[in-house]
Amino acid sequence: MSKVTIYVGLDYHKDSIQVCIMDGSGKMLANRSCGNDANALAVLVAFFGDDVRAAIEACTGAAELADEMVTRHGWHVELAHPGYVNRMKQSPDKSDYSDARMLADLVRVGYLPRVWLAPQDVRQLRTLVRYRQQLVNERRTVKLRVTALLRDARITGPEFRRWGRPWLRWLASAEGLRSETRWVIDRHLANLQRLDEAIVQVEMRLALVTAEDPVVAQLVALRGVGLVTAWALRAEIGRFDRFRTGKQLARYCGVSPRNASTGQKQADAGLIKAGSELLRMTIIEAAHRLIRYDDRWKALASSLRAAGKPACVIAAAVGNRWIRWLFHQVEGGVITLKPVSEPSLPKTKTASSGKCHVAL
Repeated sequence: MSKVTIYVGLDYHKDSIQVCIMDGSGKMLANRSCGNDANALAVLVAFFGDDVRAAIEACTGAAELADEMVTRHGWHVELAHPGYVNRMKQSPDKSDYSDARMLADLVRVGYLPRVWLAPQDVRQLRTLVRYRQQLVNERRTVKLRVTALLRDARITGPEFRRWGRPWLRWLASAEGLRSETRWVIDRHLANLQRLDEAIVQVEMRLALVTAEDPVVAQLVALRGVGLVTAWALRAEIGRFDRFRTGKQLARYCGVSPRNASTGQKQADAGLIKAGSELLRMTIIEAAHRLIRYDDRWKALASSLRAAGKPACVIAAAVGNRWIRWLFHQVEGGVITLKPVSEPSLPKTKTASSGKCHVAL
């Protein structure tokens, strides 16, 4: 039996989905709103055809819906880059009706700017890694607030490493603070201990769920790569084998120079700054470590420094070369997270010691 192919554009919203359905000739068969429910969406589209080629802009919740339509209803669903789709509209008007129609037409003619639909395990790993980064960012904010209070009170700490055990003991009983400032600092210290304990918990969770992942094991075995760096690379890149070249991977990571050439003028305009900010930050931090401890990358940094390049450009260049080199070192792509039950998590130590819990 022959199948009827239809092309569907989905404009995703929290409570509803605008659904545009086209046939192969570009004739619009329907363009209506549907509840945000996979079964209701499948029933609506099944009336017009059984071979569904759908597109949905990448946004919060879109990946889960796309994954459900693929696995449960047999659709062929692709994620679209929302920025490129918006540029292709070339219209000052915007409506759900026109957005859904644009997506359906793009997937019909094969011009859809695609975004990789990460498997569920990769999305779950990203959730853990990004949660850890949120906690780290919050901890940094708390430390900056404490430092600002000490500066405001004109108090200089002892010659200990800041946020180490001796320095924290001094801060807990530092003299010269007014009563309300002391009360606020005590609240910040309690919050800091809570955040340290939460970071220890999520790092243990990450270690357990990735314990049997071969790509994480390969990454950790490389010089300059610790568990935190390996988790971030694995979560944000997902599969290394989905790229054809190391240059493609570097552009995805946002560490390639952005081209700004026209006519006879050849120039660049810094990094392209696309993709995950966490991924780019992780690579730049790894580049700084490699410059200090690895002879190969130290030599590259020295040559760039001799050419008059600033430190930020040197770190970006080393990160770019390193991630392109890394593309050829890592094998395997599919990730399967190890299921972990909550009681298996061991008790944590209080993390006010100032020690790093897991290698970067």
